[in-house]
Amino acid sequence: MKKPFIICIVDDDEIYQYTITKTLETHNLSRKVLMFSDGEEALDFMIENVANIKDLPDVIFLDINMPIMDGFQFMEEYVKIAPKVGKNITIYMVSSSVDPIDIERAKKISEISDYIIKPINSKELAEIVSSLENNGQI
Repeated sequence: MKKPFIICIVDDDEIYQYTITKTLETHNLSRKVLMFSDGEEALDFMIENVANIKDLPDVIFLDINMPIMDGFQFMEEYVKIAPKVGKNITIYMVSSSVDPIDIERAKKISEISDYIIKPINSKELAEIVSSLENNGQI
């Protein structure tokens, strides 16, 4: 099974960034991992590379609670630029929050594929990647 895609992690938790990156690398689940500490950094990258589809992520794992620009604020802005993005990007909202309000809010955003409660283990990551590959989404 080949993994010719880019996975983007948008999360301010350095320990989580490290563990998810190591999991992706250890299980050969991606070609490249992009890492951003807040939504603004990620959005800036998306805007700067909107025409460079080979540099854009195929999958984004987006945290809710971050400084500067949180996950929901990122999504508000991403929806505006999505029509200009020349590639289908699958977005997962990832949070330690089990608050039904957060979950419902995420589910109302059609660009978010699913809401995942942290931590994501290696089996879950492998299942997500496999499912996306099998559905031809990436």
